[in-house]
Amino acid sequence: MIKILKTGEVAPSELFDRTTSTSDVSSVVSRIIDTVRERGDSALLELTEKLDGVVIHDVRVSEDEINDALMEVDPEFLSVLYEAADNIRAFHKNQLRPGFIMSEKPGVIMGQRVLPIEKVGLYIPGGTAPLPSTVLMSAIPAKLAGCSEIVMTTPVQKNGKILPEMLAAAKIAGVTKIFKAGGAQAIAALAYGTESVPKVDKIVGPGNQYVAEAKRQVFGTVAIDMIAGPSEILIIADKTANPVYLAADLLSQAEHDKLATAVLITDSREIAEKTAKELDSQLEKLSRKEIAAASIERNGKIIIADDLSEAVKISNEIAPEHLELCVEKPFDMMTEIKNAGSIFLGSYAPEPLGDYFSGANHTLPTSGTARFSSPLSVDDFVKKSQFTYMTEDAFSEVAGKVAAFAEKESLTAHAQSALKRIDK
Repeated sequence: MIKILKTGEVAPSELFDRTTSTSDVSSVVSRIIDTVRERGDSALLELTEKLDGVVIHDVRVSEDEINDALMEVDPEFLSVLYEAADNIRAFHKNQLRPGFIMSEKPGVIMGQRVLPIEKVGLYIPGGTAPLPSTVLMSAIPAKLAGCSEIVMTTPVQKNGKILPEMLAAAKIAGVTKIFKAGGAQAIAALAYGTESVPKVDKIVGPGNQYVAEAKRQVFGTVAIDMIAGPSEILIIADKTANPVYLAADLLSQAEHDKLATAVLITDSREIAEKTAKELDSQLEKLSRKEIAAASIERNGKIIIADDLSEAVKISNEIAPEHLELCVEKPFDMMTEIKNAGSIFLGSYAPEPLGDYFSGANHTLPTSGTARFSSPLSVDDFVKKSQFTYMTEDAFSEVAGKVAAFAEKESLTAHAQSALKRIDK
């Protein structure tokens, strides 16, 4: 049964608390990373057998395997993959931006270049719930950015193969190389390289606590997108909302992970009680009932606020990964939202629409990091370089000012670098 809390009657800590981890895995992950760094492909093969219980003989996925997968995927679903890819591509094209050149003063040319990161690694979850949608969400922005090498790693199924739908999505999205590796060992392979897996410049993609910790440990050797925690949904609902929809949407995230967080904030006690009852009813029919039930028990809550303004304030404090505004005037409320990864407006834009099909990215900041982080985008796959040119006359006009700054900071060599150019 989900908890129902009334603001003013419980401590604020009960409203904002979320359990995101059950144990410290840092030492285990550190040993895995060291093993892969030292032994490369052989370590990946051994760890796949030891941790996943699957024997494989090559971490590489061949072109024949990819082509065979395309033939195995149901044609109707293949069509859905193509359409979803088109939607993702259309949305993310709007994030492309050129560099700039400015020449506002005589003899001065300055600017910025926007360049693709050459080699990027995509970690795609593939354990209890393989995610071909994440392949599209990760690879398409990288392709649009112009990355020359897009390397994907994902765990194998019990038959030693990658789910055909995953390979099909990779082909559609433009992945250049695919490897059979999951967990912390896959992150290590991407960060340091093996005989088969190329070393990349940046790693993106969600994963379990081992993957998250591995990304944390290799950061600095490579760039990463974010440290992703368990999935989250927060819904703000008024009296016009449908409890059937609200319960379904809460469960859509609860079924991801026992540590997932599902929260409803409403100013209507009637909506709160009807949603709680509907949750219990719908829970019984889920294929992942045990996982969803554990999530609701651990992190699920319905908060009854005094009014919608208080609901927005609480939401901004929580800074959820996914935020649904199931209210009469969602666009008006959206202007008050300061912290959220992805916002879904109205009763007919449920969170799963964003997971799969709308085109907006579903790799989002979690654990309150929406206060300062953004969804995965084309920006994650580019870097910027700036440039400056001055003529002799233009530099002569500012050299003394450059030297003044340098001398104020006691950096005399900096000052001389400027002054020697005007010392005739």
